[in-house]
Amino acid sequence: MVTIKKDIAQTSKPNVALNWSTKVFKQTIVLILLMAVWEIAPRVGLVDRTFFPPFSEVATAWWNMIISGDLWKHFSASIVRSALGFFIAIVIAVPLGLLIGWYPIARELLNPVLELFRNTAALALLPVFILLLGIGEVSKVSIIIFACVWPILLNTINAVKEVDPLYIKSAKSMNLSDAQLFRKVILPASVPTIFTGIRMAGTGAILVLIAAEMIGAKAGLGYLITFTQYNFQIPEMYAGILTISILGIVINQLLLTAERRLSKWKQPVK
Repeated sequence: MVTIKKDIAQTSKPNVALNWSTKVFKQTIVLILLMAVWEIAPRVGLVDRTFFPPFSEVATAWWNMIISGDLWKHFSASIVRSALGFFIAIVIAVPLGLLIGWYPIARELLNPVLELFRNTAALALLPVFILLLGIGEVSKVSIIIFACVWPILLNTINAVKEVDPLYIKSAKSMNLSDAQLFRKVILPASVPTIFTGIRMAGTGAILVLIAAEMIGAKAGLGYLITFTQYNFQIPEMYAGILTISILGIVINQLLLTAERRLSKWKQPVK
């Protein structure tokens, strides 16, 4: 019986690797087709080349900006702001969400406030942040914190609420203290849902920051896009947009990797 299980495990690994390589191949083909359409459409006149240049021109502009260091200056400014606000939001929202989720009376009392702010768009409050905190770094980081806190907080609260009651009953039957129950049962079971909120916040941090940088900044990807638009540097503008898209994909993949490592216990044994 043990030999059969080992054989199944050994044969499943090549199948998983094959499926993964097939998936990557298909996704690569789709991206190549997209870039081909992007390259051909302006050249044959399907779209105005002035406002939508071929992909090769955008790629050339992107590379020139890397060589000159301009792209790195704006990229580093944006990533520092977004990372700082994002991590502060995690430090605030995760512990607070765990406490609110653990104590039902806290959920009942704070639910109206949570519902109010979860339905308030962060960008709608951007003028308020600028009026109160100015157009410097503090207002930009603060609006990122505000935008990121709510998806993390609400997902953390739901994660604690939705822990399987059987887990809790089993832990209590083993005479675990409340602290041990929280650390050994509630936290591990909540990780996947918490990370869903963290991934949502990671994407939101970039989007909100770009909008804030378009209004008042001297550096950053949002400022780069606005500056190149006003100066009619269209390939450079698309290069900035492309950089934001790549950054969002990288952040999402990093958070997915962290989620898998922290929730290995929930993955089926192969």
